[in-house]
Amino acid sequence: MLGGGIVNQEESQWLEKLVGRNLLDKMLSSFSKSTGLKAIFVDNKGNALISTENSIKDCRFCEIIRADSLGAKKCQRSHARACTEAAKYGEPYIFRCHAGLILWAAPILLDHHVGAIICGQVLMWEPEDYFLEEIEEMVKALDVDVAAVKWSAAQLEVLSIERVQAAADLLFVLANQIMQSGMMVLEQRRQITAQQARLAEEIEARKSAEVAIQTIKSRALSIISLDKEQELKMLVRNGKKPAAQQLLETLLVDIIEINSENIDTAKTRVMELVFIISRATVDGGADLSATLQLNVVFYQELLAIMTSDELCLWSTKMLASFIDQLEGIKNQKNIQAIQKAAEFIRLLFKNKLTIDDIAQEVYLSPCYVSRIFKQSLGCTLMEYLTQVRVEEAKKMLKNPKFNVMQAAEESGFEDPGYFTRVFKKLEGITPSSFKQNAL
Repeated sequence: MLGGGIVNQEESQWLEKLVGRNLLDKMLSSFSKSTGLKAIFVDNKGNALISTENSIKDCRFCEIIRADSLGAKKCQRSHARACTEAAKYGEPYIFRCHAGLILWAAPILLDHHVGAIICGQVLMWEPEDYFLEEIEEMVKALDVDVAAVKWSAAQLEVLSIERVQAAADLLFVLANQIMQSGMMVLEQRRQITAQQARLAEEIEARKSAEVAIQTIKSRALSIISLDKEQELKMLVRNGKKPAAQQLLETLLVDIIEINSENIDTAKTRVMELVFIISRATVDGGADLSATLQLNVVFYQELLAIMTSDELCLWSTKMLASFIDQLEGIKNQKNIQAIQKAAEFIRLLFKNKLTIDDIAQEVYLSPCYVSRIFKQSLGCTLMEYLTQVRVEEAKKMLKNPKFNVMQAAEESGFEDPGYFTRVFKKLEGITPSSFKQNAL
């Protein structure tokens, strides 16, 4: 732990708890080794919590400045301000510290915590006399050897604007990766808490029922479970993830309630559900070999589970993995349909195409093919058709033998006026101007 002030131990460990100290050290160290620049993680008060001190030391200039207590406090204030500014704008913040060096900060925002990764200790210009005089003025309040400070400033690495911006962008990517890792942990905690609450509520409600009703229910439980299993199989086969997860949780409550004192029996019962779900996945079109491999992996994972809470969370993830197989198949079919639709448009762009024509070509409903095309390519079928026609028109406009009217007609535009409006909207100039510039 490094820092310029007193740091609350629990507060300083929030990032380590969400991401892990080993991963943080590795990511910061890899960045420093690849760029040759020191990186530190600071909180919003400027306290340095994690540093690449073992890989990259402070430059001599910073060592001299921080040897003075006032200089160290000023460094901390510079870091705090950089952290606040980077968090405010949500992007890399390049700044000049109190002693005149160039640094940059990438924000990290997780849960209610704010921090930043700070890197730099460089110059962006060759140190001339006026700059060294400016350095002397900036550090005059510190109890330091001014001559040594000026000498060390002259030894600093000088980076171009492009290199500084590139390093800042790379640091921003690193910060985003750290935030993504932390958010995954937070989401998993929320999932466990939410599931435990749902299961506890269900179990508590059942405990409040009369003994007689519970006895009758237990006798009929095997029949009910069979019905639920058949329903679960149907939901999985059709890729209905939310409904399947809800029904699985109901079955888990049944299993845990009956086998509350024997986790091994509960695990055996859950393994039966794994086989049911895997068969439903294959029935839905999943690859048999891949499904069998998943079964082996899940069986090995199930053996290591020791508590009912772990069993419930694991079961939910198991179900999601199987249904995701079906989603992958569906997505692959969608991609093929989109590619075929795009090829159909590029082939027949001169014709008067409609959405129904395109949908019929790919054997999907007009509404569905329109939706997946928009989601995948970011434009509608008709917008894509227009783009293809304009690109073809541009090719003809570059050819002296075609005039604007001919280019419009040959590229599928029946109305020259509409062609001009569309062309200007997409290209920023009229077809006539485009042709003049091309010749």
